[in-house]
Amino acid sequence: MIVTIDGPAGTGKSTVARILATRLGFEFLNTGAMYRAVAHVCLQRQVDLSDADAVGRIPEGLEIVFSNNRLILDGQDVTEAIRDQQVTQAASLVAANVQVRQRLVELQRSAARGVSLVTEGRDQGTVVFSDAECKFFLTASPQERAQRRQRELLDRGEAIALEELMAQQDLRDERDETRACSPLVPATDAVVIDTTPMTLEEVASYLEGLVRKRLEAAEMF
Repeated sequence: MIVTIDGPAGTGKSTVARILATRLGFEFLNTGAMYRAVAHVCLQRQVDLSDADAVGRIPEGLEIVFSNNRLILDGQDVTEAIRDQQVTQAASLVAANVQVRQRLVELQRSAARGVSLVTEGRDQGTVVFSDAECKFFLTASPQERAQRRQRELLDRGEAIALEELMAQQDLRDERDETRACSPLVPATDAVVIDTTPMTLEEVASYLEGLVRKRLEAAEMF
């Protein structure tokens, strides 16, 4: 079974997907981290992010592996490095690159072969796994999303004003929703959930109940 969880930044996709995968005994795929990894390499190599051809060539030679909830890039653990603000801002630019998306979609589909998987991102239910058995789309109020990001950064020792984070968030949303390739939209058959009033544990529990009902129904046939 494939479970997709899409939505904009700050809605809790990654955390919820990780919790849900653990509870179900499924594999977990963090596709957002894959785009961050490519952005991280672009920044390290000082690639001009407006040069589509140069950016598009970056993922071809990369080895991206998930191990114990850590992202290993060419043998190096970059889990923390890809969460900084510079990478965050670059990731939405990289994610709009058609060549990058095509390559990472190949890797994502390859990761799902022969396993049950919970995968999160922005196009998992619409493009990558359009035939997934369970599709969810998470939303939250703009302020709640920015506050979650602010708390995450504070835990990393980075203090950034909420207004600045909301401005960055608005820009990223616009890029994600208006890009020509795989724009951020809910799949027509996705369950849309507003996570604003819920803890991420509560969101995970709600999704778990829906997935288990689907699994039980499948076992009847």
